[in-house]
Amino acid sequence: SERLGWAHLSAGDLLRAERNSGSALAGTINANIAAGKIVPAEITVGLLEKAMEKLRAEGGCTRFLIDGFPRSEGNVTVWKEIMEDGDNTRADVRFVLFLDCPEDTMTSRLLERAKTSGRVDDTIDVIRKRFVTFRGESMPIVDAYEKEGKVRKVIADRHVEEVYKEVAKLVADS
Repeated sequence: SERLGWAHLSAGDLLRAERNSGSALAGTINANIAAGKIVPAEITVGLLEKAMEKLRAEGGCTRFLIDGFPRSEGNVTVWKEIMEDGDNTRADVRFVLFLDCPEDTMTSRLLERAKTSGRVDDTIDVIRKRFVTFRGESMPIVDAYEKEGKVRKVIADRHVEEVYKEVAKLVADS
């Protein structure tokens, strides 16, 4: 995001920050993350909207790279209701960046991250649950956006710099 001028928002980071704030939403967020489930869409979209508004107000940001979102049909539905509301559109999805990586590679990367992340969802049991959730809830979303011609797929089980170069080109061309 720094090199290409897009503001980066991580749905997961926003959820973890809200959880750690001790807000009224913390319990719901905690329970879903610990179970490897998707947090209710209204919560995630609300946090994204708030973060986008803050970045627009502070720095005039108009291009956002949102990672880890959308993950379910509910995410898409609520996003469209709140952010793509006809004449009051606040944000539209230009494309979906899909980093395609085999589960065994992702598992080893997540277990490596677990050594320093302190995240409650970086355990083998939760990782497996997250893969089941991803296949069942997120892949249909990727497929739907692919039918709209909005998916940009990058093979991600390569060296980070190779993946970055391909992603940077896709982002710069959009």
